[in-house]
Order: sequence, then structure tokens, then C-alpha cells
Amino acid sequence: MNAKLPLQIRRRQYLGILVFGMIILIFQCIRLFYWENNKVIIDENLVWTSTDNTEIPLQIFEFDPNDLDKKQWLALGFTERQVETILKYKNIVGGQFTSKAQLKKCFAISEEKFKQLDSYILLPETKPSKYQPNKGFIKKEIVVVQKFNPDNYTVKDWEKLGFSEKQSQAIFKYKQYLGGSFVSKEKLKECFIISEQNFQKLAPFVLLPEKTPNDFQRKYPSKENKIFVKKIAPFNPNSLDKDGWEALGFSEKQTQIILNYRDKILGGNFKNTDEIKKCFVISEEKFNEIYPYIQLSIIEKEKPKTNHQAETTIKPTDFSKVDLNVISYKQLLEFGFTEKDAAMLLSFRKKLGGFVDKQQVVETFEIDKELANKLIAIVDLESNGVAKYNLVEAPEDWLKTHPYFKFSADKIIFYRITNPDEKKILKFLKLKSEYEQKMRMYMKN
Repeated sequence: MNAKLPLQIRRRQYLGILVFGMIILIFQCIRLFYWENNKVIIDENLVWTSTDNTEIPLQIFEFDPNDLDKKQWLALGFTERQVETILKYKNIVGGQFTSKAQLKKCFAISEEKFKQLDSYILLPETKPSKYQPNKGFIKKEIVVVQKFNPDNYTVKDWEKLGFSEKQSQAIFKYKQYLGGSFVSKEKLKECFIISEQNFQKLAPFVLLPEKTPNDFQRKYPSKENKIFVKKIAPFNPNSLDKDGWEALGFSEKQTQIILNYRDKILGGNFKNTDEIKKCFVISEEKFNEIYPYIQLSIIEKEKPKTNHQAETTIKPTDFSKVDLNVISYKQLLEFGFTEKDAAMLLSFRKKLGGFVDKQQVVETFEIDKELANKLIAIVDLESNGVAKYNLVEAPEDWLKTHPYFKFSADKIIFYRITNPDEKKILKFLKLKSEYEQKMRMYMKN
């Protein structure tokens, strides 16, 4: 039929077929040339071999494909073109690879290459029902540097060990569930939040018995406590001694704080129930329990002697001969300080282990600065007996309670494990000059 077409039409057909065939031939030549120059062969020794006989050692490491940049993909043995394709594919799927199965679908990653990398990819096999893009699979490492009693740990303390906020809250709730104490390492291990691996790290440092006592019973907040409250006898908090406060349900430490607060801060008497409520160791719940039984009355102090008697029995203190590190509560009152200021000053001195500089008196929290300056201008200061330590040898308890060291204590303890050099430790702490100067006052030269 084509033979009957005009000669001009047949020539155009032949010319079109010829041009089309030439285009296909050129395309195939280019494709073969590109393939031969970019062909990569994996040998059994994990060495990439290109056609120019150069060998590039393959770098395989655990990785989250969502965190890799171009250089890291190249380090895994991909070509630049393949890397560009992978990164484009990542954007197409929403900017995050959600599973290995999804990553495998990228045509730039051959099946053989994927098998080689599979065990190093930090992604789930398939997409979770509610996927949240992982952030590098970075898990906080549990680090323990000293022995501890978990019964005394707060939520923040558990977080410092390396647990997340939610994990720390769950551990703390579990302790409350047991009655306020973990009792033993065995019970601590039963906390589902603490994995076997993390428990093995904690166990050598935990100050608890290995086994749970045979007579252990979980303490429930029972009705008996409420019945006990109803049986409390009326009491005067100003005459109540140590045993009396403990009988109300306060611990030995809480009792001591209440007595110090009453006798040293308030001068021996609670003047109203609000002052009792303000004592920080008396919770609102506990205050509400004992409130109906409080019968407040002021305890009269011993009547002061007459002026004539005072002159014959008490001599005024010569403050020029008083050492600032031994000055007493009564002497501070005699000098003119309020009961609160005197108690605050002595408390600060005790926490420091003694003053080494007179100016520290003026730094005492909420003290009368004018009166403090008058005091340090008169009294003497002997600081030879004040404890001082090298940062490498300083006791952990001392570091954690001393006002100048407690905020850096954990870092000091951590750094000195691997760098037992005081200069290096100070360098790592990166302290402001004024804080470092205060520390050096209590450091051995």
C-alpha cells in the first residue's frame, strides 16, 4: 500500500525512522558510558572497587538515616548522584524516614546494598501506628558516681542519674506505692521502669539490703492513721518537747527543725497558729490534722534580774576579744542583733564550717548590714581551724552541703574521676571569677 504513496512522502518516512533510530543509538551509548564509569562492585572484604582499580575502604556505623548529611551518605559508599536521589526521596516522604521498609523503597539503594546496611539502621522495621520521628535514638546514659540510698532520692535526683522526667516520676510513685521505701535491691529491681541493664549499673551503688525481709508488708495509707489523729490529746506547742512532737507523727529530723524554729528563730514561743503553719516541715495536710488540738499559750521566760543584780552577776562582753568563729547566740543578741539575724548568722557559719573572711558576715542572708559591719570592725577572726580541702580529695558530703561548692559538687565529682587535677577541674567548671574566689577561700593552697 505504501508503494502507491508519492515518492516525496516515502522519503519523509524513511528520514523520520532514520533520525529516531539515531537518537536511540546515541542514548544507549551515553547510558553504557555512564554505567561503566560509575559501576561499583562489593567484594567479600567490604571494599568498594571502581573500574579504575582504586580501592576505597567502606565505613559502616550505626546510624539514623534521618540524621545523615551528604558526606555521611558518601561515607557509606553511595555515589553523589545516589545521595542526591536519597535526599530527594526523603523530602518526598515528608522529610523523615519512618521505617526500614520505607527506606528500602528508594530505588537508589539496591537490594544488595540495603542488606549490607540493614543491621546498622536505627529505624523500626515497619512504620508504627503513631510514628514520632526519632531524634537520633539518643538515649541518656545512666551514670552513677557514688553510693546512694534511693529512699532519699527526689524526682530531680533520678533525672540527674539519666532517667527521663516521666521515668523518674514513675520510680518515685513506685516508692510511694511500697510505703515510702524501696526496702531492698530486690524490690527496686521489680520497678518496671528500671531495665535489667540499668539495674546492673545501679546495684553496686545502692545502699539497700540485697533481699526483702520475710516480714515485709506494703504500708497502705490506712484508716488507722485517721483514727490516731482523732485520739490526739490537746497540746501546747510552746511546751512540747522532742518526744511530744515525735508522738504527733513527726520524724526525728523534722522534730529537731521544729524545735530550732521555735526556740532559735521565734525566741522560744509560737505566738499564733500561723507561725506553726509557716514551719516548712509541717505540711498543710499535717497542720490540718493537728490544728483542732492546738492550745496555744505563751510560756513565760525566766524573769530578768534587777539592774543591781545584773551588774553584780553579768559583765558586758568585750567584743574586741571575741572570735567571730566562736561568738555565741547570746553574745550576738547582746551586740544588738535580732533573734532571727543571730540564728541566720550562726546557721551560715555552721554551713561554711567557719568564717575565713570577716566580710562573709555581711553576706549572711537578710542580716542587718549596718550592724554586721560594726561587728566585723570590732571582733577578731581566727580561721586556722576551718576545714579546707583539695578538690580531688574533698569528701562528697562536704562538697554537696558547703554553700560555695554544692551547686558545682556533681560536676566536681564527675570531672575528678577522669581528671584528678585541681587546675583542670576548675577549668572544666568554667566558673565566674567571683564564685571561684569564694571556692578558693576553702581550698588548700
